[in-house]
Amino acid sequence: MSEVFVTARLNAKLQPMHRGDLFEDPLNERLAAAAYGEVTGGGTQMSPSGEVEYADLEIRLDAATPDVLDWLVANLEDLGAPNGSQLLVGNAPPRAFGAAEGLGVYLNGTDLPDSVYESCDSNAVYDALESAVGDRGHIYSYWQGPSETALYLYGPSFDEMRALTAAFLASYPLCERCRVVKIA
Repeated sequence: MSEVFVTARLNAKLQPMHRGDLFEDPLNERLAAAAYGEVTGGGTQMSPSGEVEYADLEIRLDAATPDVLDWLVANLEDLGAPNGSQLLVGNAPPRAFGAAEGLGVYLNGTDLPDSVYESCDSNAVYDALESAVGDRGHIYSYWQGPSETALYLYGPSFDEMRALTAAFLASYPLCERCRVVKIA
């Protein structure tokens, strides 16, 4: 069989460096260890606002047998691929995969009193959210837009992550008027 190029379209809002750290590099190591192929690159689809819509991994497989494709999907899910992700193989219909759910916290960057922006720090929000979800989620990436800063958490359950972060979001002044959105 000849080599086949496939694309793993991750339903994840990832900056390129986070895509590399969380998915490209570890998947490439696993592909090499299994002698199945390699990650050859990646890409990021941006919305008109500049926010990431999804991330692609370009993968060369030595063969795209059903067993190898199953292995690839299982490993991407093990690395935390969100639901709504797709494996694109030639002209075949996209194969849906993903197990993680996503929660986006969008901090309001324009409508709070100046004193809040002067006394609060988005890094404190990052640390507190990461601590609040514990082993039930993880911040994969973030985005700073013209009027909002977003933190993207992924884990087994959107509802659980929302519940675990609710007390902090309700108490920290910088989180006033934030939006909590299901992103995967």
